[in-house]
Amino acid sequence: MESKASRRLQTIQNHVNSAAGDPRSMPVVQLNQTAGEFFSEQGYSVVLPEKLQTGKWNVYRSATSPLKLLSRFPDHPDIGTLHDNFVYASETFRDYKYLGTRIRADGTVGEYKWTTYGEAATARSAIGSGLVAHGIPKGSSIGLYFINRPEWIIVDHACSAYSYISVPLYDTLGPDAVKYIVNHSSAQAIFCVPETLHVLMSFLSEIPSVRLIVVVGGLDELMPSLPSATGVKVVSFSKLIAQGSNDRHPFRPPKPEDVATICYTSGTTGTPKGAVLSHGNMIANTAGATIGIKFYPSDVYISYLPLAHIYERSNLILLAYYGGSAGFYQGDNLKLLDDMAELRPTVFCSVPRLYNRVYDGIINAVKSTGGLRERVFNAAYNAKKQALLKGKNASPMWDRLVFNKIKDKLGGRVRFMFSGASPLSPDVMDFLRVCFGCPVIEGYGMTESSCVITFMHEKDIQSGHVGAPNPACEVKLVDVPEMNYTSDDQPYPRGEICVRGPIVFQGYYKDEVQTREVLDEEGWLHTGDIGLWSPGGRLKIIDRKKNIFKLAQGEYIAPEKIENVYAKSKFVAQCFVYGDSFNSCLVAIVSVDPDMLKAWAAKEGIKFESFEQLCNDPRARTAVLADMDAIGKEAQLRGFEFTRSITLVAEPFTMENGLLTPTFKVKRPQAKAYFGKAIADMYEEVLSSKP
Repeated sequence: MESKASRRLQTIQNHVNSAAGDPRSMPVVQLNQTAGEFFSEQGYSVVLPEKLQTGKWNVYRSATSPLKLLSRFPDHPDIGTLHDNFVYASETFRDYKYLGTRIRADGTVGEYKWTTYGEAATARSAIGSGLVAHGIPKGSSIGLYFINRPEWIIVDHACSAYSYISVPLYDTLGPDAVKYIVNHSSAQAIFCVPETLHVLMSFLSEIPSVRLIVVVGGLDELMPSLPSATGVKVVSFSKLIAQGSNDRHPFRPPKPEDVATICYTSGTTGTPKGAVLSHGNMIANTAGATIGIKFYPSDVYISYLPLAHIYERSNLILLAYYGGSAGFYQGDNLKLLDDMAELRPTVFCSVPRLYNRVYDGIINAVKSTGGLRERVFNAAYNAKKQALLKGKNASPMWDRLVFNKIKDKLGGRVRFMFSGASPLSPDVMDFLRVCFGCPVIEGYGMTESSCVITFMHEKDIQSGHVGAPNPACEVKLVDVPEMNYTSDDQPYPRGEICVRGPIVFQGYYKDEVQTREVLDEEGWLHTGDIGLWSPGGRLKIIDRKKNIFKLAQGEYIAPEKIENVYAKSKFVAQCFVYGDSFNSCLVAIVSVDPDMLKAWAAKEGIKFESFEQLCNDPRARTAVLADMDAIGKEAQLRGFEFTRSITLVAEPFTMENGLLTPTFKVKRPQAKAYFGKAIADMYEEVLSSKP
């Protein structure tokens, strides 16, 4: 006799088939024999109904965990907090290398010296005990105000072990932002370095919650002595460890629901917002990542992306779970390749901006050699790419002849590359896969989701997407009528990406209004990004809901999407696209790649006294705009999405000049003000050119 479950299964299958039109094109709805639940296979994802009553199948989960969202490591379900994770790591990998630095005590640079997991655990206990001895109450916020180095990680472990809340402070933040975050989070202690100590001292009277400042790398005899009336003590890191070692206090372990960290977003359009992340959030996100990303104790990672950013923070949590080692860069991005040559990492995580520079550097080097070498490179590249597309291994001859020299640029041992923070061009991804001979995985996420929302499968060779959902969350697309995106779009559903599950943050600290703007009543986090479900259950980022504006004729513009297109131009290092409802077209400020523009000028026989003079040359503007137009046509930008006029600038957008956030996004209001005269001049030029 037919079971009730089977009849329900057939009813659902009939519904899916009728909705699809052609039943042969639809995947089969499957019955899970143990749970009696239903889902529809879509390659790397599965699709489930959000509400059975509505019959709409629009919620996607990872095919690796279709019926349950992960919140713990499958192999170690007892790990529920960051403290648990490091206890496990320090006991399992006690004598393994953990944290390495090239910076000696006297400030000079040498070979990497390592701290083991066991030594880091001992230091963590001493730091936590020192904070307790100084009377810092449980649950207090602790500021970390310096760049990546071993002490950053050890202090973070101490915060977890003693139930403190770590509050990262970007070292590049200006005094006003630092002051705001310290006061907003009511930080009671701040760890800094001598350079950032001077910043803190300049407004010490304006941060009344602070009771203790710990200086990493500072000498005891150079510590400033403050009047007792200030209520603030300044001690060296080494002295705090000595105090904690002599006055041990037991751990005060947190619960999974306790707050682990408050990560402040960079305040692109206003004051920074503090994303509250629990221990459970962070562990769930890392646990989901382990389903597709495997590290080993033999893996070596180079840490140079800001630890104040959730991307790098998550990388280090994952690395500790697997017992790998992390070597820190010197603190200078221009010396990163030198650090990599010394460290020889096996895992490299970065952002598209750096990968684009690697790509441009190799392409330009190949073209400049010309002749036989260029032909050999092209033959090797094409042969290896075809082999990869067929799932085969190319002849090792090509690596010996060509690619080993390229691999050596990153130390020669990289076996895994990861890209995040912004879209990576499919061309660049394919190029990296061929040249470095390893998986290149792109992921998508945000601070509010504890990092990764989706990521590519290691063996997925298709580029141009960001993979399937993290097994620790589910994703749906919500209609955005004003931009003509709907989840019923054919052939592929489109809409705002929303995510739900144990990775979603608790809200913005002391800010219910902005929390309600992104978190709805059913627990969905609205990301502001526009996505598309492509074949195989892969998510593709196609647009941005935030920062959209209308042109005078009523067309909606998403400038970040257009900027990502123009970034593919060989001349464009950075780009700021501007428009408003008073004008019918777009203009752009282009920070030019100096090498490319100078090479163009030399080829054209154009002489110039300074790079600024070259940027102002009308011939240079014409050439760059023509190249951008060609890139725009290739990307099929709509007519109103093309920029009508550009201004070339020699100065890059940086955090120092206030044009970039610490996560390398353009600060749009600030850029508008900074380039106000140039924008006005461009619109005047466009108007005067109209018949």
